[in-house]
Amino acid sequence: MSLDTKQLAEIAPEFFSGAIADRKAAEATCNRLEAAMGDLLAVIERETELVRLGKLDAAGDLQPEKAKLVSIYMRGMTFVRDQTTSLGNLAPEAVDRLKRRHAEFQPVLRINLAVLATAREVADNLLRKVAQGAASTRAPSTYGPGGSAPRSPALADGIAVNRAL
Repeated sequence: MSLDTKQLAEIAPEFFSGAIADRKAAEATCNRLEAAMGDLLAVIERETELVRLGKLDAAGDLQPEKAKLVSIYMRGMTFVRDQTTSLGNLAPEAVDRLKRRHAEFQPVLRINLAVLATAREVADNLLRKVAQGAASTRAPSTYGPGGSAPRSPALADGIAVNRAL
């Protein structure tokens, strides 16, 4: 669950301070965004590892924390984008560090998205094959007496899914 604005302001007040007027505020903003990126990166790496190990329930348990961290990160990125000139003038070293950290963040995010897409595709294919298998047992494979296809049952049975897989 993502955070509302009030919750975000309590957790990351640096991203709600208005215009950045001094070096201390600029560095605090960059440091807070860097910390948010680090926290989000740790959760994403953990999620990627759990999905690779097939521990989808454990990976799903990370979603509330991940959503919270994504909210903080996105608010921070929006605030930094709006304050680009001030940050660049007041804390150029912190901005450069933030850019490097962001460049390191992107490949990890791409890997996570690829792993999640692969897991989803595998699950979709598995469900599709199960559904096809269930449907094929109901479909006529020969003609009935008199040369007509046998009637299909009126209602199809449900499919049971073992969530432990």
